Amino acid sequence: MTDGSSILLTGASGFIGSAVARLLVEEGFSVRALVRSQSRRDHLSALGIEIVEGSINAPAVVAAALARCRYLVHVAADYRLWAPDRSEIFATNVEGTRVVMEQARKAGVERVVYTSSVATVRPRPDGSPADEADFMSEGAASGAYQHSKIMAERLVRDMVEQGLPAVIVNPATVIGPNDARPTPTGRIIIAAATGRIPAFVDTGLNLVHVDDVARGHVAALRRGRIGERYILGGDNVRFARMLAAIAALAGRRPPRLRIPWYAGLPAALVAEAAARVTGREPLATLEGVRHARERMFFSTAKAEKELGIRARPYQAALADALDWFRGAGYLQ
Repeated sequence: MTDGSSILLTGASGFIGSAVARLLVEEGFSVRALVRSQSRRDHLSALGIEIVEGSINAPAVVAAALARCRYLVHVAADYRLWAPDRSEIFATNVEGTRVVMEQARKAGVERVVYTSSVATVRPRPDGSPADEADFMSEGAASGAYQHSKIMAERLVRDMVEQGLPAVIVNPATVIGPNDARPTPTGRIIIAAATGRIPAFVDTGLNLVHVDDVARGHVAALRRGRIGERYILGGDNVRFARMLAAIAALAGRRPPRLRIPWYAGLPAALVAEAAARVTGREPLATLEGVRHARERMFFSTAKAEKELGIRARPYQAALADALDWFRGAGYLQ
């Protein structure tokens, strides 16, 4: 698949999508990007890829964008753990995915890679790494983002049974350069590097470099099995270790005060109330605090075996993220 095959990529203006776009171009694919009218695209123009303007929720726009495309990589998503209007998250993550997948099936694309999330993988109560066989139910979802991704992934799996040639990838906690928005995790890194996290919860995350997630997408396109899902992750890291690593890179002392997860609920309530006034996404959210109840550790064995990928150490990913945030002026 390096013969100039044409790919439609959604979400190319975002954090993961832009990394996927860069790698696809490097690998010799002909890339067409479907981007919203308000999305930045300077970094895409520099790659020389074709830009199609429009929404993933518009069937006619998606159908036109898929014309003459052999493959589809659907990365576009609304990754917010809080929004003034929760319906916006469902509109993008569920209905947008429905439109894109239906049009891909009508267009007869040969292969689809759908970007889900480890939010659809249920962490194990004993803290051991969960794998692709551990499914999170809708009833156990902590908020709109997680609920929407569970619904969207189920939709894709159902369509696979109807003939859609889709492979599902589930990125873990993605960090690294070019997190321009920044993502909820990127905002935590910035806050930790600037000394604005005074206490922490004894939770855990699986940290993975955004460029390794991009490699996982391309590997899934080439070697993934239709109907299967693959966790694209890296190191399982206790949150205290993550904060200590960020502090060391930023030349600061890490926070020492450990609190139970539920102690973060009042702060999240206050932060969300303030966000309704300011319109700015809060650093602490109820969905994020609820996630901290469990260590979100995941196994990458399946992706390593079947896709032939292995992520770099999390310290390198944190260093790249901080270098980029520093250069972009986020740490001032």
